[in-house]
Amino acid sequence: MVETVGVALVSYGSREIALADALLRSRKYNVELYIADRLRNVFNARHAKEHAVIPSLDIKDITAFFGKHKESIDFGIVGPEDPIIRGVRDYVERETGIPLICPTRECALERSKVAQRRLLNLVLPEVNPRFKVFDPKDLRNEDDVRTAVWRWLDEIDDRGVVKPDGAARGKGVGVWGDHFTTREGLFEHFMSNFQFGPVIIEEKLEGEESSYMAFCDGEHLARLPETRDNKRAFDGDKGPNTGGMGSYKDVGDWLPFMTRNDYENEERVVEKLFGHLRGKTRNTCFLGVPFYVATMHTPEGVKILEVNSRPGDPEIQNILPILKDDFVDLCYAMLDGSLTRVEVESKATVVTYKVPPTYGGKEKEYLGDRRVDLSGAEALPERSEGCLRVYPGALELRDGGAYAMSSRTVCTVGIGDSIEEAREISLKSLEAIKGGSLWNRTDIASKEHIRRSIEHMRSLRAAE
Repeated sequence: MVETVGVALVSYGSREIALADALLRSRKYNVELYIADRLRNVFNARHAKEHAVIPSLDIKDITAFFGKHKESIDFGIVGPEDPIIRGVRDYVERETGIPLICPTRECALERSKVAQRRLLNLVLPEVNPRFKVFDPKDLRNEDDVRTAVWRWLDEIDDRGVVKPDGAARGKGVGVWGDHFTTREGLFEHFMSNFQFGPVIIEEKLEGEESSYMAFCDGEHLARLPETRDNKRAFDGDKGPNTGGMGSYKDVGDWLPFMTRNDYENEERVVEKLFGHLRGKTRNTCFLGVPFYVATMHTPEGVKILEVNSRPGDPEIQNILPILKDDFVDLCYAMLDGSLTRVEVESKATVVTYKVPPTYGGKEKEYLGDRRVDLSGAEALPERSEGCLRVYPGALELRDGGAYAMSSRTVCTVGIGDSIEEAREISLKSLEAIKGGSLWNRTDIASKEHIRRSIEHMRSLRAAE
């Protein structure tokens, strides 16, 4: 007899649909989902046993919903960062007794980039870029702020990266040479963040980015294969940072522009950070994906751009569809402290998002019909063959139809024996999604894009 397992899920977008899909594909368990959702996501509305729309994802409302069904829920998973940072795990576990897989508020490193930099200076100073913190409490007027910023820009030859202290879903960052090319432009971006709290200006690093993720049971880090996110809105890595327009994973554990040494250095760095924070015994404050680390591979070695405290979106969508392990078993292993490794298929995966016309500032207004039809993509033979997953994000069920909202609408995951094959499947399936005036980047995981990354790293290493 198949065991029924009740799973609570806090959902925001496609990342959580990938989590739900991985749970529902369990061959060992009959999974019933209790989903607290920011909107009436078309996937969640179809598959959840109980589905509550909580637009603010307020932790008290989430707790009340889960508490109502606590006799049927065995454990829960939290995907989005905001509830984690606000302490949803602390509150739900205290009020309902339902164990949640995510970090506690205290262990959510994502809540402060300033605290992250100071922690890394203590534990791993070699992975930090040069940086300076600007705090509104210390600088009383704009002239003082400008003088302090100009002085720091003199030290780093203007090549600055502006980051707000709090989590901004990857959208508050401004980079010299990409988002601004003058001090005044940098300062304008800086002030747009500074009015809300501390801002860091870091020295811009030269290299190639990758994403490190690992499932964690509080004692062990079970590393996942390396992925490459594409944050910029437009082809050629142009335009503003977004929540991620797509990502790719190679057949093996690391990316084409990386070496085994790059991969092992990343592991050494994150293990050292985790060891410092965990202490000498198991620390259950760290569950789920407490270390989703954006890294930069440079001639001086691996550098850490930021540490996030939840699964990456879109990067986790590259991994979940190709798990060899039953995801429910992995969740139980995270809860009971028995997780040591995660097995994935030797496949390449490519994630590509379709987004509304206003996303990334492409258009000023959303003037077209917002109705979206996923049926063409869902009927493709690649989906029945296990080579394609379709994960709706900001796509809401209204009057029996699916309507695009203002954020990333839907992503497709192509799965293949090469990056090129996986990319072709992902793009083909996007073409089959109709309506909504949606658009997507066309160069994610392309041969040319990857070739440039490989040549860039080769030239940097040769110049050492």
